[in-house]
Amino acid sequence: MILSIMKFPTMLPVVYLLAVNLAGFLSMGIDKQKARKHRRRIPEKTLFLIAALGGSIGSIFGMILFHHKTRHLSFCLGMPLILALQVMGAWALCRYFLS
Repeated sequence: MILSIMKFPTMLPVVYLLAVNLAGFLSMGIDKQKARKHRRRIPEKTLFLIAALGGSIGSIFGMILFHHKTRHLSFCLGMPLILALQVMGAWALCRYFLS
């Protein structure tokens, strides 16, 4: 697997995005479980940081699936806003590099 990634460096962004979105998804699930058990939680800053680093889709899916942070306006607006900014940034980069 690692050798094949090294042969195809264009796969590195895809692997990164898969990993960070999995981290976003799992962090929402883990934080929900900790909330249910009244244990120490994952800081909200960390959840937003994971989303900002590219894991916004996974974080949004985690919010929906685990019904976590869905009553917090900062998350209901913030996560889609982060995703929208990332999509616009990706579009601008593609347009710049592919034109």
